[in-house]
Formats: sequence, C-alpha cells, structure tokens
Amino acid sequence: MTSSEPFSIPDDALEEKFIASTGPGGQNVNKVATAVQLRCDVFKLGLSPPVYARLKELAGSRMTLDGEIVITARSYRTQDANREDARARLAELIAKAHIRKAKRVKTKVSKAAKARRVDAKKGRGAVKAGRGKVQLD
Repeated sequence: MTSSEPFSIPDDALEEKFIASTGPGGQNVNKVATAVQLRCDVFKLGLSPPVYARLKELAGSRMTLDGEIVITARSYRTQDANREDARARLAELIAKAHIRKAKRVKTKVSKAAKARRVDAKKGRGAVKAGRGKVQLD
C-alpha cells in the first residue's frame, strides 16, 4: 500500500451507536443523542500482522479484548458532524498503523574518535592533577 492510496474501511466492520452527549448545551444535550460511539472490528479489516500490532499499540485503551476499536466523538452539536469526526479519527489511526518505522542502522565509533576521546580525558586528568597542593621540599 502506498502512502497516497487511502485505506478503505468496509461498512460491515463498523457499528455506530448514538448516545447522549455531555457538557453545556441546555435542553439540546438532554433531548438529543448527538454523540457517536463508533466500534470497528479490526479482524474484518484484513490487516497484516505487523500492521495489526502497530494498530493495537496506537489504539491503546481504545481497543477492547474482543479486537474492537471504540471511538467516541462528541465535539460537535450534530450527529453527522460527530459521525464524520469519528470516522476520520479511525481512518487516521489505521493510516498511522500502516506507516513502518525506519530501522535504526547501528554505527561504530571510529578509532580516531576513540583516540581523541582518550587524549582529551588524559589532558583533563593532567589539568586536575596539577591542581593539587603544592609541596615544599
């Protein structure tokens, strides 16, 4: 999968449930269930094992033991806006899981660098040794 190609989430993997939102909003909050709880069955997405492992790590506590990602969106006052927000957040999470981290290439310190470090340490040691008490013979 290339980075320009978006990942499509099948509709049968999603389950939406509208719940009452919290916070200020007067009677609208008490009457209308505008917040959306989006559940996505990860096993129906058909992800490869490395992508699944990264998704599990990224989702954290949002992933249940049954392999569902639960996203709750309640930022907006309408169901449609909250639905779009939840789907966008899920798509972003899955897209991040598809990005593989660059493997770290081990490097080795050169002999010249080691020699410079040892010389610097000896120089500092000589300076500190010269700070001792002066002995009169």
